[in-house]
Amino acid sequence: MHEQIYEKLKEAARAGTVTYYSDIAPMAELDMGLPNDRYEIGVILDDINRYERELGRPMLSAVVVHKDTLMPGQGFFTLARALGLFVGDDKDRFYIKELRKVHDYWASR
Repeated sequence: MHEQIYEKLKEAARAGTVTYYSDIAPMAELDMGLPNDRYEIGVILDDINRYERELGRPMLSAVVVHKDTLMPGQGFFTLARALGLFVGDDKDRFYIKELRKVHDYWASR
């Protein structure tokens, strides 16, 4: 797991805020302008989410969003489906609930 990104996500969660893909990608020496690097940031975030899920916690990468949409990328929802967390097709509703769970969980930690 990428520890620096993991810590950045926890910091945003504790503060009740979000961060952007473009802010965390350089921590892994990735460029969001490159398709392979966008894939790699997804792998890093999936690893973090799987780790959090094993511990019974919400998807921490909910705090990572695109600047233009303020929503996570498609990979967030794909993994949520694979983990059995997201059913149906209301991405906005699922995302808002998951982000709230993340903020609530980390607020006291």
